Amino acid sequence: MDQVLFIVWRESVEALLVVGILYAWLKASPVAGKRGLRFLWGGVAAGLGLAGLLALGLLGVAQVLSDNGQEYFRAGMALVAAALVVQMVYWMKKHGRTLKRELESGMAENVERSNWWGLLVLVMIAVAREGSETAVFLYGTIANAEAGQMGGFALAGVVGLVAAFGTFWLLQLGGKLITWRRFFKVTEVLLLLLAGSLLVNGLETLVSVGLLPGIVDPLWNSSHLLDDSRGIGKLFADFAGYRAQPALLVLLAWLLYWVSSVTLLRRAGRPA
Repeated sequence: MDQVLFIVWRESVEALLVVGILYAWLKASPVAGKRGLRFLWGGVAAGLGLAGLLALGLLGVAQVLSDNGQEYFRAGMALVAAALVVQMVYWMKKHGRTLKRELESGMAENVERSNWWGLLVLVMIAVAREGSETAVFLYGTIANAEAGQMGGFALAGVVGLVAAFGTFWLLQLGGKLITWRRFFKVTEVLLLLLAGSLLVNGLETLVSVGLLPGIVDPLWNSSHLLDDSRGIGKLFADFAGYRAQPALLVLLAWLLYWVSSVTLLRRAGRPA
């Protein structure tokens, strides 16, 4: 549930940032006026609709698969979600400083040409990107959950959404303690930890069904020191991929993931 809350919170704040930038520009533009705002909200609605269709599509595909097919699909979606997290962090690290300028430039170009539908498409793509990522992340996270847990996951999603509006409001105040720069730095680390957890979940599923060899499974047993099924061990398992009894293949993949991610993000952080 903590994963669901964090994913909804982080992705919603990013979506609010994009919509907030465009909304502020339109409100300050005497040319755009109320007409532009109508297309802005139309783009938001269309983007949410596209993300909802993706979520329904994922559920539909899972329903028509066999038991083994569902295991493969869930593992595949967990791995895809992990890759998307890394891609998102990389993109934000590379474009975060120029995001506002790029969005406003695209907005101004469409307004100058009176291309209101182009404005709607711009907003739709921006919102659909965040919504689609959220749908994939959530599916990769809760795919193996039991039916009785769904109510808790739904509540976590609502709390995450409310927290996102509160966080966005605090960030917009421009305080010294909570700034956009610090927000992205902290959540970058948390997202990478979460991606590592999704990677471990997906690979463990493939090892358990025999599609991948564990090589040495388990490599060790540290349950007496830190149990991954409860308490702080469970938190580390959910957010960092910790396992008390890891398979060698999964451990090697997890280490390779961190080496590759850190190297990639260092390159993204270098000035062009």
